[in-house]
Amino acid sequence: MTFKELGLAEPILKALEAEGYTHPTPIQEQSIPILLKGKDLLGVAQTGTGKTAAFGIPILHQLYEGISLSQTKRKVKALVVTPTRELAIQIGESFTAYGKYTGLRNTVIFGGVKQGKQVNALRSGVDILIATPGRLLDLMNQGFISFRDLEHVVLDEADQMLDMGFIHDIKKIIAKLPAKRQSLFFSATMPKDIVELSRKMLGDFERVTIKPEQATAEKVEQGVYFVSKANKPKLLIHLINEKPENTLIVFSRTKHGANKIVKKLDQAGIRSAAIHGNKSQTARQKALGSFKDGSLKVLVATDIAARGIDVEDLSLVVNYDLPNVSETYVHRIGRTGRANASGIAISFCDKEERAYLRDIEKLIKQPVPRMPEHQFTDENGEEEKDDRPARTPRGPGKSGNKNKNRPGGNNFRGKNNRNTSRPKKRNDSSRSE
Repeated sequence: MTFKELGLAEPILKALEAEGYTHPTPIQEQSIPILLKGKDLLGVAQTGTGKTAAFGIPILHQLYEGISLSQTKRKVKALVVTPTRELAIQIGESFTAYGKYTGLRNTVIFGGVKQGKQVNALRSGVDILIATPGRLLDLMNQGFISFRDLEHVVLDEADQMLDMGFIHDIKKIIAKLPAKRQSLFFSATMPKDIVELSRKMLGDFERVTIKPEQATAEKVEQGVYFVSKANKPKLLIHLINEKPENTLIVFSRTKHGANKIVKKLDQAGIRSAAIHGNKSQTARQKALGSFKDGSLKVLVATDIAARGIDVEDLSLVVNYDLPNVSETYVHRIGRTGRANASGIAISFCDKEERAYLRDIEKLIKQPVPRMPEHQFTDENGEEEKDDRPARTPRGPGKSGNKNKNRPGGNNFRGKNNRNTSRPKKRNDSSRSE
């Protein structure tokens, strides 16, 4: 199927062609016809599957067909609520790209900056509003935003909203929405609280589920190093120096940890930058901009701040800290296995994180290949033996030297883990993101 076969307005097709889009991704192919019929939608999909276009394109089409662009004062007809500033900005850029020939206007509002420019944009009139929950509620309470003319509402990354503590804000926003509207609800996972929230928001809906876990695990070449916590900085520096031309995202579980990684890299003469909730919006955008244009090779990020990072030709993802929530691992390695591209994801695992590794392997239904021993091997020794054979991962190609460009070379092997100690799971996400 092509986008032309979906019956979209000509200005949108022209914009998609300019962006190089000809064939929809699975979530776009399934979602767009449902939304063009005016039905509500529950989408279970993670970032990287093309869901922004899946909801953005049909909203633009319906607004273009129904709005009088000669209006002097434009009213908010579509609302997209998303958890982080970076993701909001990225969604705004997508609406601008897909709608550049339609005459429709969009603006993005988020916290962490003065509200003046955002208020001025709203006063000038916009058709599509992309917002983070806190700033949206703030401007609603000040009387700058009205939903009287709202026709479409999207709640994106709902599970991350829950993790960040936005659940009460979202409920307040939903309570203010007009009864007659088209509602779109997207989440990568569907825990009990998210299921209940979706029921409050959706009317007559259809469900589209895209299961990226297996596809991502197959596309992305993975490996794990067993390394003590004290030796993680040394191993990271070693990997970076092996391939200094590589661009990589390093994932830290906490904001404090991200700052420590940047400090260690700086001491080794490696330029990097951290993005997390304690950084100003200016600093975050500067770091992300430098990373996207290639002037910065190493970006250190927390999971929530990394939502919205979409970088072409990303060489490597490093899980400096293994996530305590297994699904987060899939989101992280999905930063490199975008669209039809392959990628490489390397994880560091210390003794306390081995239970997390077992949970991850259970989720992705395959063992993460063990990297060969190295000078920074966990000082507590190798993993305890078990009966599972070590495996060699499927690489991006079939030739014998397919893995020559990844850290660690071709030799993916080691012994599997059976550690009885199991750290208690906790959620390290912070609302301040």
